[in-house]
Amino acid sequence: MTTQILLPKLGFSMNEAVLVEWMAEDGAQVSKGQPLYAIESEKSLQEIEAPADGTLRIIEQAGETYEIGTVIGEIA
Repeated sequence: MTTQILLPKLGFSMNEAVLVEWMAEDGAQVSKGQPLYAIESEKSLQEIEAPADGTLRIIEQAGETYEIGTVIGEIA
């Protein structure tokens, strides 16, 4: 089963965020709860944890701004 990694909404007025960095490489084995990536909004920098165990597939690259809800990666 594949788990999509969506850019989360962390604030009421948040519409987009910068994907600052991935903390694991494409193809890496990740564990649920481990820090996976960091995003920056107008108000803060936030580390987001992996939602599942499995192999990370990065879809969107760090350093770009994405809309909330964008699929930025998958864990299979």
